[in-house]
Amino acid sequence: MMVDGAFRPLWWPKSLRARLFLILLAGLAIAYGLSFGVLYAERYMSAKALMLRTLENDVATSIAVLDRTPASERPELLDWLSRGNYNLALGPGLPGVPNTSTHGQEIAAKLESAAGSRFPLRIEAIPGEGNRLQAHLTLSDGSPLTIEITPRGVMPIADWLPYVLMLQMALLLFCTWFAVRQAIRPLGELAAAADALDPNAKSIPLSEAGPSEVAHAARAFNAMLERIAHYLEERVQILAAISHDLQTPITRMRLRADMADESVEKDKLVRDLREIERLVQDGIAYARSSHSSGEKAARIDLVSFIDSIAYDYQDTGKAVMVVGCVDGVASTKPHALRRILSNFIDNALKFAGAAEIGVERRSEGNIVITVMDRGPGIPEDMLKAAMQPFFRLEQSRNRETGGTGLGLAIAQQLAGTIGGAVRLYNRDGGGLAAEVIIR
Repeated sequence: MMVDGAFRPLWWPKSLRARLFLILLAGLAIAYGLSFGVLYAERYMSAKALMLRTLENDVATSIAVLDRTPASERPELLDWLSRGNYNLALGPGLPGVPNTSTHGQEIAAKLESAAGSRFPLRIEAIPGEGNRLQAHLTLSDGSPLTIEITPRGVMPIADWLPYVLMLQMALLLFCTWFAVRQAIRPLGELAAAADALDPNAKSIPLSEAGPSEVAHAARAFNAMLERIAHYLEERVQILAAISHDLQTPITRMRLRADMADESVEKDKLVRDLREIERLVQDGIAYARSSHSSGEKAARIDLVSFIDSIAYDYQDTGKAVMVVGCVDGVASTKPHALRRILSNFIDNALKFAGAAEIGVERRSEGNIVITVMDRGPGIPEDMLKAAMQPFFRLEQSRNRETGGTGLGLAIAQQLAGTIGGAVRLYNRDGGGLAAEVIIR
């Protein structure tokens, strides 16, 4: 499977957390398995060597005892001389086949060493009996002796060993998860802080505690936040300074234009100067809105406050209606909230010719004031950009259609100063809704 120009198997996880967990777990499990395999092999070889050495000594002793014991007393010693992995029997034993297995040949070599040259051995495997072997020899008095060998597992497994293995695997899983969590959590916090970065609100710095690498990344991120805030502050100050300094020459130009003789060119010049003056005033308003003014929060009656805004517009002949309001009070900065709603209403009147105001109190306790219109709305892919300074859907220089592109940006700035938020969305059936949320 190709992902971003690179090949990625279908089973390979997408998240870094899952990848690190899988790599660490696989590596630790393989290392653990290799260690267990080495220990098992070492124990197997040690146990096998001990078994063969014990078998050789025991068989040599048993043959010597039976050879020196009278024939009549030998049956009584058979059970006493037999061991867990071999039995002694008087007689020729069962017919067998040549012994060809490697393990059988190792046992045969030990038995031949135990019997010595005095008692020649013939070792055969019993067909269909797995590793069962029989060694045939003749004692000094001519009596046949059969040694039946059934090798046991050289490494018995204790009953508690599977539980220990499961406990170790659980511990391995926990340690892997904890290590991945410790490694990924700072990255997640950094990503969350980056997502929450809002130029219009004061960002909370990251904690600089933790390992040196994490602390270094947090310090770098916090320094970046400070630089961004400083750059934005400089931008606003430059805008405010330019807008303020332009007021004086604009005023002089207005005076000169008013003193000029009446003509079509004079009317055009006056209109242009008024447009420039409004642009400068909007620039100053935007610069001021980026800082929390000295206005203090106060309790307002929602019904009276919304009605007063609507009446002010209705008195000038504008179609602004209140379509829904809730009783109660809200704690906010009244002048900032009025400016936000005025910008929303002016925008609706410009593009739709009418505006509706609705107020609701949501379940989480937030108060939402929405200004709605039935205008052309905003394309979905431009809703976010519409909140940026100097953004205009209509790119003309006409004030009546294009505007300065600062109204919604000022509303967003002011919403941050009152601890709220604004949101734009297209209405069902056409039109735009601009809401301010008061927390």
